[in-house]
Amino acid sequence: MNKISLWVVLILLSTQLFAQKDYTQESENDLKTRMSWFKEAKYGMFIHFGLYSQLGGVWKGKEIGGYAEWIQSGADIAAQEYAMLTATFNPKDFDADFIAETALKAGMKYIVITTKHHEGFCLWDSEYTNFDVASTPFKGRDILSELSAACKKRGLKFCTYYSIIDWHHPSQERNIDGHNGWTRWGEVRMKSKKKAAYVKYMKNQIKELVEKYDTDMLWFDGDWVYWWNMADGTDLYNFIRNLKPSIIINNRVAKRKFFKRDFGTPEQEHPGGALKHYWEACYTMNHSWGFKANDHDWKNAETVYNKLKDINKKGGNLLLNIGPDGNGNVPQESVDILLEVGKKLTK
Repeated sequence: MNKISLWVVLILLSTQLFAQKDYTQESENDLKTRMSWFKEAKYGMFIHFGLYSQLGGVWKGKEIGGYAEWIQSGADIAAQEYAMLTATFNPKDFDADFIAETALKAGMKYIVITTKHHEGFCLWDSEYTNFDVASTPFKGRDILSELSAACKKRGLKFCTYYSIIDWHHPSQERNIDGHNGWTRWGEVRMKSKKKAAYVKYMKNQIKELVEKYDTDMLWFDGDWVYWWNMADGTDLYNFIRNLKPSIIINNRVAKRKFFKRDFGTPEQEHPGGALKHYWEACYTMNHSWGFKANDHDWKNAETVYNKLKDINKKGGNLLLNIGPDGNGNVPQESVDILLEVGKKLTK
């Protein structure tokens, strides 16, 4: 064999060795094994927490309609101005043990926290951005580490939410042709030739979440934007599964309408019967995911309990949300509802 042929063989072997395994071809048996804890869990806690939490749905004295975590969109706040909120982010009362213990008493088996919502702010000290907790008065504490440890201490699965869109990242920009919050910010534009760099940024951060916090699930959102497609989602799915083969990923990693791995995610509603794939319905306890000071229209414990039983009966999980305030405190109404549901489950 000549030197040229030897190099060709080495290159081919190297390519095969480092090629990304296609986990979308996973066998039904392997999928069933990996999804077993999720299937048995039936009930989890969603936590929406970020810079928006300290605003409580109010911007410059005006109450902004819609979900509190979308306030940058609803009030049409420029990214540079919104970023100034890092100067006042200091949730000193955030108590991971209290939250995990409340989840346990409520009968929940896992917790999903928003590590980076659409605003782009990261709840951990990321090597790849300064728009994170390390640039706030809260620096020095690690919410994700605290919550991960609190979950593991109680046998709960620790899971992380990550938004595909990012209103702060330089690759994206407000849609100047939009005429409302959704078309301006929900349909955020990707700048020309910037997508590859942003995908690399996402993968680097997701790798941090997997390796630093050993997350059991990645819960994506924001898949609706025009510049994110099925090929992008499939590639990201396989990238994550190659990092940690046992991890569970929701279907919003790609286009949710078509991609059902590993589980579907109906929001603020759930199907009338069983589905052919795994699924989890996520619901708020009032009308917002993030903390909204003036929203006191809470679902009562009986409503939540009946919803949980109906969802479980149809083969799904319920992911029920809490929204801590800017100091890190969980609204007492949320705690009371959760504990009452937990009592009903033990009867």
